[in-house]
Amino acid sequence: MTSQLIADLEWRGLIAQSTDAKALVEQLDREPTAFYIGFDPTAPSLHVGNLVVLLVMRRFQLVGHKPLPLVGGATGLVGDPSGRNEERTLNDEAIVEQWVERIRLQLSKFLAFDSSSNAAVMTNNLDWTSPISALAFLRDIGKHFSVNQMLSKDSVSSRLEAGGISYTEFSYQVLQAFDFLELFRRHECKLQIGGSDQWGNIVAGLDLIRKVEGGVAHCLTIPLMTKSDGTKFGKTAGGSVWLDPEMTSPYAFFQFWINSDDADVAKYLKVFSFQSREDIEELIRAHEENPGARTAHRALARELTTLVHGEVECNNAERAAKALFGQADLNELDEKTLESALAQLPRTTISAGSEFPTWVDLLAATGVVDSKSAARRIVKEGGAYLNNEKVSEESFSPSVEDLLFGRFLLLRKGKRDLAAVELV
Repeated sequence: MTSQLIADLEWRGLIAQSTDAKALVEQLDREPTAFYIGFDPTAPSLHVGNLVVLLVMRRFQLVGHKPLPLVGGATGLVGDPSGRNEERTLNDEAIVEQWVERIRLQLSKFLAFDSSSNAAVMTNNLDWTSPISALAFLRDIGKHFSVNQMLSKDSVSSRLEAGGISYTEFSYQVLQAFDFLELFRRHECKLQIGGSDQWGNIVAGLDLIRKVEGGVAHCLTIPLMTKSDGTKFGKTAGGSVWLDPEMTSPYAFFQFWINSDDADVAKYLKVFSFQSREDIEELIRAHEENPGARTAHRALARELTTLVHGEVECNNAERAAKALFGQADLNELDEKTLESALAQLPRTTISAGSEFPTWVDLLAATGVVDSKSAARRIVKEGGAYLNNEKVSEESFSPSVEDLLFGRFLLLRKGKRDLAAVELV
């Protein structure tokens, strides 16, 4: 089973580095192995970038290994220098504590915490970092680290070249290594998985386990996700795509996958989908034969929205997407789903009690067209819609009766250009 897992991870492009691939496979074959991935609470929610490693953790548990998801209540107070050119803003302890709890709840949705032999165990590095004094930490842990080796780590050397690094962030790799040591002691954790930018920190943990306990452990890193154009994965014009439905609505989450670049969808299917290799390859073939159908995008959006937000919210998001483009009845949407869908669109507002502008004026105000004359031309050409009903007169103005839930209007130009109006 382990060899199949490793082969599957390789096919999916999910293995970047390993200390000793053969020894790791032997360890995983020998016994169900406790392993961990760390998540620092640097925001109130995880984002889609975190899903990459989180779903690898899920894959390991599904074949019998024991996950130890770690929320960094301690390291979240310090800040990881990896991938940053400047010092991280340090958050208040009370804020970090709140974020720890929110992220713990999110993690619990993806892993099994039941009574089985490989049930996941939630951990927090504040539990073992907080009780230890600074002197004890320096004497018992710090003495095992060579400053020369620490300076050679990519995350440190790049910061030194960029202008410097504080002792606070410089110490991050010692704290992360201490985490691996404590999980090795407490839970017999013998594997750490992380992004490829964490390689130096993970190897430092392996060295510490060997020096302090004479133990052997392993590491596996996962390539950092980028889009085909080289830009950062998980970012949109509106910012990061979060797993918290209050920060990124299920509709916006669904649309993130639907709107992903054609050049990326094959890679995304391999990385995120739990479908079989055969089914994924069939989706990729279908996409290559008819990209416009967006079959692969839709399958991915359904699977991940259901996984993150549940089947009901996925169905609501898909129904909203169809309704906005005239393929389903807008009146069948609930107000919350409609509001979250319209929030993603170019928009304008009208004041309650004032006379309603014309459809032409409203479309121009949203910025979907450059001018009112362009909006009038759309009406003449038969491409103007209000709430999916055709607008045939340039002078047409909506009325209060047209408002959806007494608040919203949906404007459409042609088949795909949408805009929203809200009564305020």
